Parts: sequence; structure tokens; C-alpha cells
Amino acid sequence: MPAVCCQPENDRGGRPATTAKGPDTANSSDRGRTVTSRALAILDAFTQERPELTLAQVCRLTGLRHATAHRLVGELTAWGALERLPSGSYVIGLRLWELGTLNPRGLPLRVRAMPVMEDLHAATRQHVQLAVLDGSEALVVEKISAAGAVPVVSQVGGRLPLHASAVGQVLLAHAGEDLFTEVVRDGLARFTPRTVTDPATLRLTLAECRRTGVAVVREEMSRDAYSVAAPVTDAKGRVVAALSVVGADARTHLLVPAVVLAGRGISRGLGS
Repeated sequence: MPAVCCQPENDRGGRPATTAKGPDTANSSDRGRTVTSRALAILDAFTQERPELTLAQVCRLTGLRHATAHRLVGELTAWGALERLPSGSYVIGLRLWELGTLNPRGLPLRVRAMPVMEDLHAATRQHVQLAVLDGSEALVVEKISAAGAVPVVSQVGGRLPLHASAVGQVLLAHAGEDLFTEVVRDGLARFTPRTVTDPATLRLTLAECRRTGVAVVREEMSRDAYSVAAPVTDAKGRVVAALSVVGADARTHLLVPAVVLAGRGISRGLGS
């Protein structure tokens, strides 16, 4: 991608876009935004629910002018951050996936975890997933699904709330008070009648998670879905991920020893 700076984009005459007098610029919601922020806004418009976008949709979702979006989408496509489909729509390009594999919590973690996850999946025949903390959510970095198992909302690259998922509770329990305050500040979303939405109750739940070393969630994220999660630690003993099994059986908590053992196996592979 061509080098970008943190100054407002210039027009063809070299003047900052924020001082342009034309009606298209003066009324544009992208006025004064940096080139970097505009390019990132385009990438951020793509989600699990919206994996494919037209240029018109990019403009609508980002608030960028058509000319600006057209130029930036072209540059992102040329660099490989986006790919243009025969239909004319755009999807995220493999170049971003390639860069993502360089993250130490991405590919290296998944390489160490996959053999253990496969063994856990073979033993339980349930969904097995691995998640890391990303901001105030749990990001699923790997998952092995079981045919005919309970439907779950999570998928690789998807996000789960910290308070209502087993992997999320493990990560939140070991993340510190600042993140807890941030998570509960605007209220805890309710997904089912059993979702914990009271901050005091959640605090007790997280304390129990730290005491026992596991999180057990019963239909808090989805109906008929029960999950057990255990932490994965690095060489310094820091919790860097959470491993879980998700099933439809209310007795899924009986899998706690297997999940804990698997979590420790991945931790050993990371040098813990």
C-alpha cells in the first residue's frame, strides 16, 4: 500500500480536503478524516455478517464520498487487503490473513493447540474452541465443530461476550479490574433468561472461576448450550487464551477434568 500520513487528505490541487469549498466536500461526513482512518474504516465495514460489500455499500457504511472510497478501495485491492469478485463486490483479501498469522496469539498458538484440540474433540465429540482476549470481547481463533452437535453462534474469527461465554469468563477472570469495570459500565447484555446481568453476581462468578480454574456456563449464551472452559497460560504463567467444550448435554460440566488437562497440555506446548 502506498505510504500514508496522519494529515487530512489533499485534493488534486494540493489543498487539504477540509478547506475545499465544493459542495461535495463541504457536506461530506468524511471531511477532515485522515487517509489512514478512512482506509481503516473501509476494512472495518466488513464483518462476519457482511463479508461481501459493493462500493456503494462501502460508501454508505463508512460515510465516505464515492470518489474517495473508489480510490482507497482500488489501492487496498492493489495491495491485497481487498479482493474484487467477478460480481464487482469486494471481500477481505488474503494479504490481511497473511499478516494476521504473524500475531503471536494467532498462528503460533493455534499450531500448538490444534493437536490437543483434536484429541479433546475425539474424546468428547462436541464443539471445541480456542479464544483469546481482544479488547472487551473474546475472539475465537480456532474451532473444531462436531456434526450434529448443538448449534452455536461462535465461529473462527467471530467474537463472544466476556460475561456470557465460558471462554469469555475465563479471560475476564484473569484480566484485571479495569477490564471488568469497562465490561459492566454500560450494562451486561442478556442473551437468554439465564444470562448473568448483575455485576455483583458476575464478580462472584469470576472469583469462583479463579478459585477452581474453570468456567462453567449453562445456557447463558444460547439455549440448550452448555460449556466448560479452562485457561491456557504462557511461559510466564499469564493467561493468553481459553479452551472450551460446548455441548447440548446439561452434564457437560462432567468434562471439566478433560478440558483442564487439555488446557494444561497446550500451556506446556507454549513453554508454561
